[in-house]
Amino acid sequence: MMIVFILLASISLTAQLAAAASNTAQPSSESFWFTQQVDHFGSNRQQWKQQYMVNATYYKAGGPIYMSTAGETPLTSADVDGTFVIELAAATHGMVISVEHRFYGQSNPLPDLSGDSLRYLTVANVLEDFASIIRAFKANTTTMAAAILPVAVGPESPVIFIGGSYPGAVAAWMRAKYPSLVAGAWSSSAAVYGRLENYQYDQGFGRHLATAGCAWCFSQAIAELDEILVSGDTASITKVQTQLGILLLGPSDLANLLTVLATIGALQPVTTTGDPVYATVCSHFNNSSKDQTLNSADSGYSSCLNSYIAMINRLIAQSGLTPEMLVALGNSSLAIDNTALNQPQRVWYYQMCSWFGMWQVAPPPRNVSGLLSYRSQLLDLDYFQTNCPKKFGASHVKTPVDVDAFNGEWFDTLHSTSNVFYTSGSLDPWRDSTVDTSVGNLVHPPGASMVFAIEGATHVQDLQASSDTDLQTVRWARFLGTQLVKKWISDAQTNQRHKHSC
Repeated sequence: MMIVFILLASISLTAQLAAAASNTAQPSSESFWFTQQVDHFGSNRQQWKQQYMVNATYYKAGGPIYMSTAGETPLTSADVDGTFVIELAAATHGMVISVEHRFYGQSNPLPDLSGDSLRYLTVANVLEDFASIIRAFKANTTTMAAAILPVAVGPESPVIFIGGSYPGAVAAWMRAKYPSLVAGAWSSSAAVYGRLENYQYDQGFGRHLATAGCAWCFSQAIAELDEILVSGDTASITKVQTQLGILLLGPSDLANLLTVLATIGALQPVTTTGDPVYATVCSHFNNSSKDQTLNSADSGYSSCLNSYIAMINRLIAQSGLTPEMLVALGNSSLAIDNTALNQPQRVWYYQMCSWFGMWQVAPPPRNVSGLLSYRSQLLDLDYFQTNCPKKFGASHVKTPVDVDAFNGEWFDTLHSTSNVFYTSGSLDPWRDSTVDTSVGNLVHPPGASMVFAIEGATHVQDLQASSDTDLQTVRWARFLGTQLVKKWISDAQTNQRHKHSC
């Protein structure tokens, strides 16, 4: 699971929400299955079973339904037991339902992950999957309850869609597309704005490095390493590969692996007791005396590159990754070859190829952009997108992906979408693809909505289970979100009563 986690952390929009369960949560790992169509809007009417899990521990008749999706990871009981959502349910007598995303985990419309199968992985089909389940919940009767939910619910129970990272984007889109079914959405760290070349991701990581005190030295190490990797000098390249303990990858794949390893801490929560980016990265640059054996004068490298190498060596040692795992982790092509089911990295790569891009590339050169670089210039658009037609078929993906068309359909609609709570951490590397960017809001949503930047936080911290070590800003985000959710629930229940009285 380590290799899958790191791959998803590096190429996807999300980090997992799973955290230690709250003190009030009661475990509920019972799975249910809902019959869906392969293509809701086309001619393929084949049926398949979609998995979902339910925690109805706190539900009382008429209470809200908190709906979510595991997104680009398999569904587990942690999705209904181990996040802040269960605390919301306890406070509002709600039910928590998490639905596995099509083509992930056990929810597979077709028997393989070929390009021909994945062509049914569209935003519209994904959202309609969730909408179909909501309609069924709303139509539920006591006699049907055992097959659909642990208890029956009716139209008076408003649905609040909640998610973080990619599932946060799904939450916002569900409110935009189906306002009659979804009363409101909590959209945390949601990268809803597609970018073909997402060098902004690393600029977000750089802001975090700056707060931890090593942004400049880290970028200098990258520049020095790039000089070696692009030199074509076999002896120099072999020397640095040996120092890193990685001999089986070429320059570009080696650069990719190093970036994956170095940025792992960027998605982990900052708490009152520590900062993972400082612990995993900047501690090596700021306390070089700890690594004297690697900083020896005869290495021929600058102190910055020596510290970078020490950091990578420590991360590999702590991860337990074997040389074979490191090769699979660094080779972006190898990781998506398998067309068998249960290959989340392949499915996510397809979404990037066919939906929104988000290729995490180096920025333009500093003399052009004025930006420091935190990854190798070898990691450019071609490095990533050339895999798209090769792995999925040119007839199924357009290269480059039409990001403008994607934003025109799925981002622009958010300008007029009410009842959404958008949050993002000020240190989240995904921030500049969310509604709340480091240079201002991309959306000013109407009606009972809010955009809130969580100062000092990283990725989806507000939706992780509450902890004594949470930042105060994270606590504020949860408080504000809870008040908005309660308002949406009250408004929806009032509207439902008015319908019955007419």
